[in-house]
Amino acid sequence: MPMKSPVIIDLKFDQEEVAAALKGAFPDREVINLLHPGNRKRDLSSIDYAVVWKPGADLFSRAKDLKVVFSGGAGVDHVLTLPGLPDVPLVRFVDETLTTRMSEWVVMQCLLHMRQHRLYEAQRDKRIWRELSQPEAKDFTVGVMGFGVLGQDSAKKLKTLGFNVIGWSKSGRKVEGFETFDDSGLDAFLGRSDILVGLLPLTPDTKGIFNTGLFTRLSRKGPFGAPVFINAGRGGSQVEADIVASLNDGTLHGASLDVFEQEPLPLESPLWSMDKAFLTPHAAAASDVAALFRHVEQQITRLEGGKPLEHLVDRNAGY
Repeated sequence: MPMKSPVIIDLKFDQEEVAAALKGAFPDREVINLLHPGNRKRDLSSIDYAVVWKPGADLFSRAKDLKVVFSGGAGVDHVLTLPGLPDVPLVRFVDETLTTRMSEWVVMQCLLHMRQHRLYEAQRDKRIWRELSQPEAKDFTVGVMGFGVLGQDSAKKLKTLGFNVIGWSKSGRKVEGFETFDDSGLDAFLGRSDILVGLLPLTPDTKGIFNTGLFTRLSRKGPFGAPVFINAGRGGSQVEADIVASLNDGTLHGASLDVFEQEPLPLESPLWSMDKAFLTPHAAAASDVAALFRHVEQQITRLEGGKPLEHLVDRNAGY
């Protein structure tokens, strides 16, 4: 029986988490963790597989015989721009744990805005006991922009809570139970959205798409008289100066941001001190490293068993 190819691991994650997840992972093949000092000068030729997230700049010049590259996260824009990326299949991370974490975050943010949590926190700080007028989920239409696996799961959970939910994707993907819009229907989609949820991949078409021009096209007929913007897709899809200006002038009622143009968010960013914004540090759907390795094992087993890889990235589309 031929020896199975090792797997290269080059993940800029918490290394204790990586080490813990590697225990029991890939039991039938060698694992080469490049952050281990002993592997830094290791010969990586003739190795078929690499799992990457912000890998070393020399990875692909050292591993010249790769057959598949696995992204360590749902997003792949960081991989597509890597110098020397070989022309081999690129597989994105799709897993129930990641999907569930993302939809939990999206639902939580919609509820925080709907239930006016910021105002209650401000009242608490001033020791004010006053009930606020309370809209219901059915009073809001949530527009989910990016209607793939993550968007659809978020939409289903929001719908269960009573929100009206519509979806947008460039292709206008049809999803049972939801009204969906394509590129030509963007204005109609935005005009219906009291809460806009961004779950878009980062591509040339989506870079900077969440800007003042888009925010002014959102619905102003919802309970708050101005829309809410929620983004857990990619930081490069938003223009933060426009978000700040739109929160200040009332174009936006509120915002929830998990991703940013520059990460970590610079200390001088005005977003830190904005009462109308909820911020989390790119933690909405942090990759479960053990689940990532199970996903990679499953895909390698498929490939070596003569089956096609799943979750392949279309490089032309950028996701």
